[in-house]
Amino acid sequence: MATPSPLSASLFVACGGGIGAVTRYQLGRFITHTMGVHAVTTFPWATLACNVLGSMLMGLLTGFLARHGHSSQETTRLFIGVGLLGGFTTFSSFSLEMMLMVERGQSAMAVTYAGVSLLAGLAALYIGLIVMRVAG
Repeated sequence: MATPSPLSASLFVACGGGIGAVTRYQLGRFITHTMGVHAVTTFPWATLACNVLGSMLMGLLTGFLARHGHSSQETTRLFIGVGLLGGFTTFSSFSLEMMLMVERGQSAMAVTYAGVSLLAGLAALYIGLIVMRVAG
């Protein structure tokens, strides 16, 4: 399969992004329902969950494509990696929430949130890569 045209590539990204965004929204609703409104307005649990899960899935995808990928896998990379996971992960929301915490005078919570997000995301991505290396 040849590299998709720019229009086809954009459609793969758009479709994946739409699915990822809806999935992120539904996960946020689920976490709010499960933990309660107070918990999710005190700390951005849904965003943290999306970032860690998205990082793990990106690690799995990257590991899979590195091991099994070839030029025909470009549509998979575009749909899942750029689109779905790009629409699912929430680092733009992360940035906003960090700034809101700082503005509310919750600097220690902001630093904790940043540290946990970064370290857990990197660890999850690494675990995803290792799982795919071992599974192969």
